[in-house]
Amino acid sequence: MATTPSPPPSATTMRAVQYDGYGGGAEGLKHVEVPIPSPKKGEVLIKMEAASINPIDWKIQKGMLRPFLPWKFPSIPACDLAGEVAAVGGGVRGFELGNKVIAINFPSGGGFAEYAVAQASLTVERPPEVSAAEGACLPLAAVTALQALRAAGAGLDDAPPPKNVLVTAASGGVGHFAVQLARLGGHRVTATCGARNLALVAGELGADEALDYATPDGAALRSPSGRRYDAVVHCAPHLPWQVFDRVLAEGDTGGVVVDITPSPAALATALLHRVTFSKKRLTPFMFSPSKADMELLVAMARQGKLKPAVDSCHPLSDAPAAWARSMGGHATGKVVVKIGEEE
Repeated sequence: MATTPSPPPSATTMRAVQYDGYGGGAEGLKHVEVPIPSPKKGEVLIKMEAASINPIDWKIQKGMLRPFLPWKFPSIPACDLAGEVAAVGGGVRGFELGNKVIAINFPSGGGFAEYAVAQASLTVERPPEVSAAEGACLPLAAVTALQALRAAGAGLDDAPPPKNVLVTAASGGVGHFAVQLARLGGHRVTATCGARNLALVAGELGADEALDYATPDGAALRSPSGRRYDAVVHCAPHLPWQVFDRVLAEGDTGGVVVDITPSPAALATALLHRVTFSKKRLTPFMFSPSKADMELLVAMARQGKLKPAVDSCHPLSDAPAAWARSMGGHATGKVVVKIGEEE
């Protein structure tokens, strides 16, 4: 039975951080007092406890998606949400006030605020074993890792034999989840990262082999054991196709590179592979928000099988520092902003 709409919180305004136009980076973020949003039909209002930052958030601010995704201003960023249900819109089923939840509001965002709205269809309950900060890391980055591995043929349920999997930028937001999920799927994992994170990637995350991307072997993606890769989840900046071609599996199946942030050159390569039916091929990643995937990942986090790596936590009052940390490109795992009592 559908839940009847809930009354809004007693307050009418909230603290938030927003930007008013393209560009500006961390200095472009402003602290404001704005009206609390009202959940529409099919939406939940979340009293925020934590939000995590993804590169897509500041790429939108930079205007990098402007040709494909015109933006409305002012904009409150952060699409990964964690908190508790404060109100529900008409037609919402399965949620009660006070339920701890995580949600994704992609690409609209709204997480840098005391309250945010999300579709109930993209909101899942968060168990007590998963903190708000950990839960906020999951919706975009972990789902991207899960879906990218599936697209590469190395998902959790893919038929044996195990695949040789390469994950680049393996200590980053998507990469650190991809390493763990590939190992949970029973695959053999080689990973690249910076020298300071080799112990994390090979130890806590469980990669079989870890390469420093700054070394000749790391730059060439060469497996220390000579493996050729059946599947690659490429989370790093653009590399020429020749670099992948030299290390991919041969034979009837070839190897698949899933590029999570494809450049124009990568898109052209993918098109060429498609029209020529190449066995070795590059596939641009297409993110698809999924409640079922979020529920699966939350369950794995609750069981301790999947461990979000939190690089740093910042209060909402210091959101620009969190933004700058993410933009710097050297965060280990996810950068989180805590809100309300979590601050």
